[in-house]
Amino acid sequence: MAKINGKEEKVGEITIAQLLEQKGFDKRVVVVEINEEIAPKETYEERKIADNDVVEIVSFVGGG
Repeated sequence: MAKINGKEEKVGEITIAQLLEQKGFDKRVVVVEINEEIAPKETYEERKIADNDVVEIVSFVGGG
């Protein structure tokens, strides 16, 4: 179990990139924070979500 944007979820052994794909996020326009540290985009393909991780996904929205 990991906490994703405030909700407990069973995620299993997946990478940040796989999580973003499952959730429908475009990895080019999001920032992912794991356990209060920003994950570098170049690690999204390798970095796995572990049990008890706290993950926050922040997407950028344009507007004016």
